[in-house]
Amino acid sequence: MKIAMLGSGFIGRFYTDSIQGYRSKDKVVSVCSRKEENARKFAEKYKVDHYTTDIEESISHPNVEVVCVSLPNNLHEEAVMLCCKHKKPVLVTKPLGRNAEEAFRMLEAVEKAGIFNGYLEDLVYTPKYLKAEESIRNGALGRILWAKSRETHPGPHSDWFWDKSQSGGGCILDLGCHCVEIARGYIGKDIRPLEVMCWADTQVKPIEAEDHAIGLVKYENGAIGQFEVSWTFRGGLDLRDEVMGTEGTVWINGFLRTGMDMFSTGKGSDYVSEKSESNTGWMFPVGDELNELGYNHMFADMFDSLENGKSPSETFYDGYVVNAVLDAALRSAQTRIWEPVDLKVWRGKTGVSKENYQQSYDDQFYLVKEEMTHYGTKKLILKDKKTGKIVEKIVD
Repeated sequence: MKIAMLGSGFIGRFYTDSIQGYRSKDKVVSVCSRKEENARKFAEKYKVDHYTTDIEESISHPNVEVVCVSLPNNLHEEAVMLCCKHKKPVLVTKPLGRNAEEAFRMLEAVEKAGIFNGYLEDLVYTPKYLKAEESIRNGALGRILWAKSRETHPGPHSDWFWDKSQSGGGCILDLGCHCVEIARGYIGKDIRPLEVMCWADTQVKPIEAEDHAIGLVKYENGAIGQFEVSWTFRGGLDLRDEVMGTEGTVWINGFLRTGMDMFSTGKGSDYVSEKSESNTGWMFPVGDELNELGYNHMFADMFDSLENGKSPSETFYDGYVVNAVLDAALRSAQTRIWEPVDLKVWRGKTGVSKENYQQSYDDQFYLVKEEMTHYGTKKLILKDKKTGKIVEKIVD
């Protein structure tokens, strides 16, 4: 693939490191930055032949086969519309839009233009997530009841994130987009999110948007998604998932505790890992950051899907659903009540009811709990199907 990289900053460099290092046959051939000096430096580092400050010039370049949008949130829609104009496949970093209205316009535009569209949600491509999601789909956890995802760190790298007019919001939009899509994947992306309850506040940072939030997302089948996000967490990048089902549980620590511990006085030490706050003392380096954050698997899915004429795992539709959930969260943080998720189009299951949670033990009883006691006998807690009475039964 010959790629136009729109954006030469933090995420654009992460993307390019992955694109040019994983499949070894993909190449960024044009880069666009808002500042010419940044575009030039990017081009020099990554040996990119063409650089510009004009978005359309980069998109329409004759050598460009696919466009990767790693621009500030307020520029996503402009870039997508230009991709539609020039019929170029487009990949957009998360969140898709500053709100669901923007995201829906982009979704409609790419589908009307008939162009390939990919939503670059890297954290649903991490090796740990992929393994957990596969186990869940195979039934290892039974029916999923609750999926929690947490992303917290000291705050984003670039100035535009902190400007609500450019970013569209605070940590809910920046980090909640990851957490909501992660929970959707565990619960089932075909299960409709119905409503959201959210607390949010600006606790530390001198900004207009929220820097800390916790939310609950209620799904049509009775499952609950939970997100915890913060720009006020001290200690690095904390990525954690917890999934509970009727038959099991998954805990994932994605980044902060990596299985590699290192101590340094700081002499000769520089970059440790994304959002690490110190290069002294005990640190937790990441062996393969691009892989652990999902970038390699994400771009492999995008480019393989494009080459094979199929949709990737994450499309603009997924980005739109996420934006709609986050809109409800932001409303709930203001109204302090459950707010409905307003979806103009829903492509998953419909009419799903809450599944029956009562497990039969025999014709007379439901099974409440089964356990082995410390004195070597099995105890059953049972509920009579007719009377509702709870009883104990000891099995020698």
